[in-house]
Amino acid sequence: MASANPTPSEYIVHHLGHLATGHQHSVVDFSVFNLDTIFWSVATGVIGLLFMVRAARRATSGVPGRFQALVEMIVEMVEEQSKSIVHGDRRFIAPLALTVFVWILLMNSLDFLPVDLFAAIFSLFGLDIHHRVVPTADLNGTLGMALGVLALMIYYSIKIKGIGGWVHELFSAPFGPWMAPFNLLLNIIEFAAKTISLGMRLFGNMYAGELVFLLIALLGASAAMSLGGSLLFLGHVIAGSIWAIFHILIVVLQAFIFMMLTLVYMGQSHEGH
Repeated sequence: MASANPTPSEYIVHHLGHLATGHQHSVVDFSVFNLDTIFWSVATGVIGLLFMVRAARRATSGVPGRFQALVEMIVEMVEEQSKSIVHGDRRFIAPLALTVFVWILLMNSLDFLPVDLFAAIFSLFGLDIHHRVVPTADLNGTLGMALGVLALMIYYSIKIKGIGGWVHELFSAPFGPWMAPFNLLLNIIEFAAKTISLGMRLFGNMYAGELVFLLIALLGASAAMSLGGSLLFLGHVIAGSIWAIFHILIVVLQAFIFMMLTLVYMGQSHEGH
């Protein structure tokens, strides 16, 4: 920490810092890697993969257990949504949506870990480093996933319409070929808006949730240094419990929204103007 007894602003700044390869000097700096975001993104991806592999291997045709029933509910939900949105070959798109939902759900769920857990672990080894656990509270992570969706949108548009049909659509839709420059500009803005809004929506919600947890943690810390400590501690417990329960909805809802928008964008790639 910045000091033995950090101020609230120092506490928040420390917890919102990343374990990175260097200091970022500009808004866009591709020379800096947030190692904590990369580690937890890969870790939750592996956990999600093992989760689904275990479910597939233990699947039976008889009465399913609770674990199998849970997985079947998720798979059926994603399948129904993909069937209603994407009118075409869904052999890749439906598993993509399932992967997106499970992966983001697991990454979002890391927000339920105590905010000082890793700081306490590192302090046992005499380390004072920044470390953020939630990859979806890092704009680099959410925009990275959004760029992946953009790449798939373009790929499927070219695959289904052909390179000539896709380029023709860029210049002729929606106002006809006589407005080609304006059509191209409008389509580029549409691609950019979809990508940025997809990443920013997830980031904004998870970042705000993380910040609220930090503020609640500060309420508990204040209890130890205040004459009215018992009341502050009670408020800390009540506020933390209420926000954690409410945050369960946010965690699931944001994973669902990202999955649904991915399906919508994939469905739009299958259609022509």
